[in-house]
Amino acid sequence: MSAFDDPRIAVVGVGRMGANIALRLRDTGYRVVGVYDVREAAAAEVARNTGARVVTRLAEVSPLADIVITVVSDDDAMERIFAQSGDSLLAGAGDRVFVNCATISPSVHVEVERRATAAGAGAIEACMAGSISQARNGALYLMIGGQRSAFELVLPMLERMSESLRYVGPAGSAAKVKALVNMVMNANTAALAEGLGLGDALGLDLDLLRETFAQTGADSRVLATDGLDMQRREHDVYFSAAHAAKDSHIALALAREAGLSLPVAEASAAQFDLLVALGLGELDKSGVAELTFPSRRPAEAAAGAKQGTGSAP
Repeated sequence: MSAFDDPRIAVVGVGRMGANIALRLRDTGYRVVGVYDVREAAAAEVARNTGARVVTRLAEVSPLADIVITVVSDDDAMERIFAQSGDSLLAGAGDRVFVNCATISPSVHVEVERRATAAGAGAIEACMAGSISQARNGALYLMIGGQRSAFELVLPMLERMSESLRYVGPAGSAAKVKALVNMVMNANTAALAEGLGLGDALGLDLDLLRETFAQTGADSRVLATDGLDMQRREHDVYFSAAHAAKDSHIALALAREAGLSLPVAEASAAQFDLLVALGLGELDKSGVAELTFPSRRPAEAAAGAKQGTGSAP
């Protein structure tokens, strides 16, 4: 019997998505044996709910588990947890498989695979599309890149995490697809905020406007998830404006490498950058509407939107 028939799982990074992945796997019968987060209180809460051990050193994670899921914030955090010396997930990593879920630069996924292979481990990127609730309910869409053999070892677990998944290709390839997914989503979000903001300026009925968008070429997934929230200034976070900014810049970096100029993507990235600069990066991406409605101002956004007033302007 292979260790991967009944694998021990550790989760590194138990923020909104990581915590809900851990809970989902626990609910579907997997053994979540360890959790690590730089915020020890967050790790302790997930440990209480899953029966896992709180691990306080990265070097202690891999010896505990057969599969290590990582869900970290950015390139720097990924480089740090896979450091080539000192406290690192690479310690005791032989025969383990790393499933790396963060939206980071494709080149970092390639480098992490190289380091994992040198340590005797497997590694894949499992780039996620979906919300916190979809992570909790196993309804994510996963884009997989990296070692095919490692992917096949962890496929049963990935199927519990997702409603659908697709193996894209070698390391970095799924991260490229995910960067483009988020680039288009962020541009759609910024455009919808402008459409509703202009409708507000023109004195239009915004309920009617959203209904009309939904029946025409202006329809989008973002309209369904964010339109009413933009109208009501309800920006409880499912995908933060800060993450939208970060992910937009990953795609723009890929465009520069390809010698392309993407003015729409650059404009939407600038809007999310502005939200972050105003201290509103932890609003949901729908918070970009705080910049486009004429009756709203950045100072009001910092006060009213953070409080979640729930009232249309």
